[in-house]
Amino acid sequence: MPTVYVLNGPNLNLLGQRQPEFYGSTTLADIERDCRGLAADLGLDIAFHQSNHEAVLIDLIHEARQKAQAIVINPAAFTHTSVAILDALNAFDGPVIEVHISNVHKRENFRHHSYVSLRAEGVIAGCGFHGYLLALRHVARLIS
Repeated sequence: MPTVYVLNGPNLNLLGQRQPEFYGSTTLADIERDCRGLAADLGLDIAFHQSNHEAVLIDLIHEARQKAQAIVINPAAFTHTSVAILDALNAFDGPVIEVHISNVHKRENFRHHSYVSLRAEGVIAGCGFHGYLLALRHVARLIS
């Protein structure tokens, strides 16, 4: 069964508690549950992780090089700042889909630039938590 790493960046552990005007009341645990359910239907195994630490996310991307066929990543604030995450993703051979819960293009100007987009096969933004499910469906098509 193909494995997809679903990686989540800083502050996403606070979903359901922080900035409900952007993120609503859904928690990261809710997203993980829905992703696991869909992944099973699609014949995928997922490794679901969240970290507030850039180095931990980089280590997970490195681990994915040996264990995963694709990566779905919501790098959160690291989207706009991390060349290191971009470099790690560039060393990964499978497809990468970038996900953002909010429409980053309707927010502050600094959020309009993404280093991760330079590597991603697709970017899903502004579809809420459904964006993760769209990403998994797309990944299933890309790796089948």
